[in-house]
Amino acid sequence: MTLESILNTIKIILPDLKHTAESILNTIKIILPGLQYTIGLFAVTIILSIPLGLLMAFVMHGKSKILKFILRFYVLIMRGTPLMLQLFFIYFGLPKLPGIGKFLVMDRFPAACVAFVLNYAAYFCEIFRGGLLSVEKGQYEAAKVLGFTKTQTMLRVVIPQMFRVVLPPVSNETITLVKDTSLVTAISLSDLMNLTKALVTSTSNVFPFFIAALFYLVMTYALTKLFNYLEHKFAY
Repeated sequence: MTLESILNTIKIILPDLKHTAESILNTIKIILPGLQYTIGLFAVTIILSIPLGLLMAFVMHGKSKILKFILRFYVLIMRGTPLMLQLFFIYFGLPKLPGIGKFLVMDRFPAACVAFVLNYAAYFCEIFRGGLLSVEKGQYEAAKVLGFTKTQTMLRVVIPQMFRVVLPPVSNETITLVKDTSLVTAISLSDLMNLTKALVTSTSNVFPFFIAALFYLVMTYALTKLFNYLEHKFAY
């Protein structure tokens, strides 16, 4: 192949590459605003559901039979029904409850946050409860012999051991949460997936799906690397 033929080939390819780059940038500009809802929902859910799940796990690990029964029923409902059904109930169903419905009307994003936090708190509760059960009774007895209070026993003996055990399942739930945020498309929240779907429908071009998939992959990859680091750091 001569130099002239190579230059001619480049001249033919360059306009196509420019058009492809412009198409990618235009797609990103259209769907990028939806990323704020996706990341916002993820952040709110993680920040609120993990402490709530931990608190519920401690209560279920306690002695109150009534509270244990209530929480077990709550966890059964949240884990036994689809997240999308819970999302529909909170956004569409609560406002229709007789008497109190008018006080329970929420915009799409707050409704999504409530549904996700309540659902994921139930899963984190079971994960943390399993972590608490993994700590042997001898550890509690040893702490008592050393004169630790209940709070000191929890903070210095139980929680560090529990933390190491629960890291892998918490990692799985966190990565699943990134993908589950796309469920809010069902209530027409303008998240990443909803804007992508609208763009594909209006242009009859499936290319935006690949751009959206790349966004989700980047987020899940970053979380995977973060939890790999944490698991390595706390592997003692």
